[in-house]
Amino acid sequence: MASILSSNIVFIIFFMLSLLHLSSAARKLADSDQQQLQFQYHKGPLLTGKISINLIWYGQFKPSQRTIVSDFITSFSAATAAKPSVATWWKSTDKYYRLINSNNPTFTLGTQILDDKYSLGKSLTEKQIVQLASKGAHNGAVVNVVLTSADVAVEGFCSSRCGTHGSTVGVHKSAYIWVGNSVTQCPGQCAWPFHQPMYGPQSPPLVAPNNDVGLDGMVINLASLLAGTATNPFGNGFFQGPKEAPLEAASACSGVYGKGAYPGYAGALLVDPTSGASYNANGVNGRKYLLPALFDPATSGCSTLV
Repeated sequence: MASILSSNIVFIIFFMLSLLHLSSAARKLADSDQQQLQFQYHKGPLLTGKISINLIWYGQFKPSQRTIVSDFITSFSAATAAKPSVATWWKSTDKYYRLINSNNPTFTLGTQILDDKYSLGKSLTEKQIVQLASKGAHNGAVVNVVLTSADVAVEGFCSSRCGTHGSTVGVHKSAYIWVGNSVTQCPGQCAWPFHQPMYGPQSPPLVAPNNDVGLDGMVINLASLLAGTATNPFGNGFFQGPKEAPLEAASACSGVYGKGAYPGYAGALLVDPTSGASYNANGVNGRKYLLPALFDPATSGCSTLV
């Protein structure tokens, strides 16, 4: 049986709080919030070393869409990308690893598997997500990522989560991630701020950096889940709150992308002068991405790239 950890658990709560007339000033963690968000290390292993990210594409994805994600994974180790970069964002997870005298993992793009014939149908359970993830390798030095297309319904999708990460049990434990394309099912929840939010202030959506609301939303959720997977791969790493619904490195900062963020406002971001797209990280091949803030265990606050 797989252990399931939800992404963006606090997303809906975050926007519902905005209905309570929260201040429009820049979001800062109060002393009481900082105490609540004191992450705890639960003595389990973190991901370390060279980790292959295998992508299992379930359903219909255009080649251009697959490239958005594969370039994102490649960007984790691309030191030559313009700053601020995906690699810079990832390096901030060093702070977790230094606390236990370890080194954060190096992610590389592994195998890509296409299942465009919907081998398990268009309505999937959590168990079937694990089954799809099993198509990837299981040598321990991998993370198998299942990405489902916009016409695939997944148990719990939109109602409580935009994606999950978990691990399989057995002789060789391996981590896996699932992320869904929300563009036709719940873009206001899982592709915000590239779509108007389902709740809270209805500010105009931002322009997606790769001109694909669904895929750019998937990158946000994938980034969040990769951070959670690295620092809490088996449910006993770094997190705050109950094990069944933990606040992890990125989910603790849901909705925060740039300085001054508050409910309904993603923060001060970079804007491409040609396309008008908003972003905060550069990747390979001239790619631009929007990545979530990460919780900084040293300051007990959300750390942004810009």
